[in-house]
Amino acid sequence: MRGSTVGATLTLLLLSLIAQLDVCRASESVSDKPFITLNTSRDFPHITSRQQWQARAREIREQILVSCGLWPMPDKTPLNPHIFGKIEHDDYSVERVYFEPLPGFYLAGNLYRPRGKGPGPFPGILNPHGHWAQGRLADAKDGSVVARCINFAKQGTVAFAYDMVGFNDSHFSDSPTNKPFYDIHRQFGSAHSDLLWNISLMGLQTWNSIRALDFLESLPDVDPIHLACTGASGGGTQTYILGAIVNRLAAQAPVCMVSHTMQGGCSCENAPGLRVEYSNMEIAAAAAPRPQILVAATGDWTKDTLTVEGPAIAHIYDLLNAPEKLRYVRFDFGHNYNQTSREAVYAWFDKWLLNNPAPQSSAGVPPAPCLKESPYQKDSDSNLRVFPDFKLPGDAVTLNELVESLKAMHRNQWRALAPHSKAGLAHFKEVMLPAWRHTLHVEWPETNSSDRSDQHFAGASELLMPNHPRSLRTLVIVVHSGTNNSESASRFPTLIAGLAHARIPFMALDPWQVHRPRDQFADFFSTYNRTEAQEQVRHIVAACTYGRKALKAKKIVLCGIRRAGLWALLAASAADAVVADCCQLDVSDEQALLAPDLFFPGIHNIGGFEGAAILAAPHPLLLHNAGQHFKTDSLRATYQAIGLSGKLRIEAKLVEEDLGEWILSL
Repeated sequence: MRGSTVGATLTLLLLSLIAQLDVCRASESVSDKPFITLNTSRDFPHITSRQQWQARAREIREQILVSCGLWPMPDKTPLNPHIFGKIEHDDYSVERVYFEPLPGFYLAGNLYRPRGKGPGPFPGILNPHGHWAQGRLADAKDGSVVARCINFAKQGTVAFAYDMVGFNDSHFSDSPTNKPFYDIHRQFGSAHSDLLWNISLMGLQTWNSIRALDFLESLPDVDPIHLACTGASGGGTQTYILGAIVNRLAAQAPVCMVSHTMQGGCSCENAPGLRVEYSNMEIAAAAAPRPQILVAATGDWTKDTLTVEGPAIAHIYDLLNAPEKLRYVRFDFGHNYNQTSREAVYAWFDKWLLNNPAPQSSAGVPPAPCLKESPYQKDSDSNLRVFPDFKLPGDAVTLNELVESLKAMHRNQWRALAPHSKAGLAHFKEVMLPAWRHTLHVEWPETNSSDRSDQHFAGASELLMPNHPRSLRTLVIVVHSGTNNSESASRFPTLIAGLAHARIPFMALDPWQVHRPRDQFADFFSTYNRTEAQEQVRHIVAACTYGRKALKAKKIVLCGIRRAGLWALLAASAADAVVADCCQLDVSDEQALLAPDLFFPGIHNIGGFEGAAILAAPHPLLLHNAGQHFKTDSLRATYQAIGLSGKLRIEAKLVEEDLGEWILSL
């Protein structure tokens, strides 16, 4: 029955059938918690075992890489380093350096080496800087990158100080030359559409840190077993982010940054999705059990380190049987990396990089760990700058050229992973399932983290259970995109009638409700909160998990009506079969993908809706109303490659009766 003339008959039939069913309506419970911001106080989770922490630390590392657009990891292209302009002092030398973390993008810095201490190899220390106006050339009382690098070299290590993006010598061929470095710094990754690719300033700087470590490790006079990183403020962020995602650091020292109350105020510290579940405390703890010192100040957001952040992270080191590898100190200053803070770091690195035991007092009690700073004289900026006239090499890229290059890289990565065999599908899932989870912020498959999908199923729904169901094995979940009301089941009477006739349990799921306005592009919203669209998919995944656990369904069939078909397709991995209305979406229209109900940061990096559908293979899929611009070529190729083309149907617009017939045929 398809004509409007039978509408009344269908309604009567539906009411008659529902009268024979046990109807359970879930209570609507929409979270009224305030949105999280960079200044929201965060708690460290309750961790009780080594295994629990190791599982969570793995999730943290994955989330950082996905958020920064580094999952899968990009190919490491040749650095083509240039080292020149050596200035020799009595006990150290300094040189100018530039290399290519990405083709055509140049990262610059200064290399400080010891003199008079033999040929090495020496420990190597990365020195990212914070948002001091002069960047790596800062030499002020409250923070001097130059002072610490000179002293590191005098103490017998090789120190490399490198620029933040946009500072000093590390910019684009079209960067303005008449603006403060910070203004240039904030330009990269500022387009809303960049978020769809997880292209961000934080992602670029994290990649720069990885490649800077590669450069330092490649030097013949550097000991690759003894590498370290230290920086303050934004440089502290770079330090613990690097420490969380690489295992090559023998020690690290984030200064005046790890906090439970402030997570970082610049776009270079706020990649999309990064802190929806995790805080900087946990990110710093992910380096455990490697040696780490936290340096804090009474006059900034690290003032509680002795009572909050330090003990929380120390608990993780205790669980890993490495309490001696963490130290946390606080000094009575404002935000800084001053001489007092530097001397605490000198002593820590002296112990863990140079293997020098702490000095003993005459009473045999170790004094407060510090290593006094030697006097130093900074060389002129003109002798330290790499491109003082702002003239970059001829092949240097513009900002937009780098953005487009990164987009092309992500496209090529996905194409290379697209399955062409059963083994290829297994590899695709191995790489892309974690990316899918961290992009959409869903808990499936269930992990060992503290977040579980079924705990978040609180939306309004109608569960229609026949008194004598044909089978308890199958549960059909129909989700729609309309406004929530108590008559949601009557929106698709033909579909319900067919399922009820067949006595198949059925859940009509209302969409997750948006009761508060949100600007998803302001104040790093998506760094700390799920977007409206992510909440919709999470809601659907939670319903699937609820169906399996609470209702004991053996098979979950997910059916997305209208706009909800797109959400259902993204949630397909959590179901056993999916029907999705593709709404004739043009997936190349990035403005359409920025709409509140479709905004998923990083969606392109998992292959969009098509990539999510491939993750559901080999389960049955019915996609309809796809239109000409909804990509399905790789999806078709996948099902063909695994010999299951019959389980994939892609059709024009279908009506409810067609959908019901397909579901009943499963």
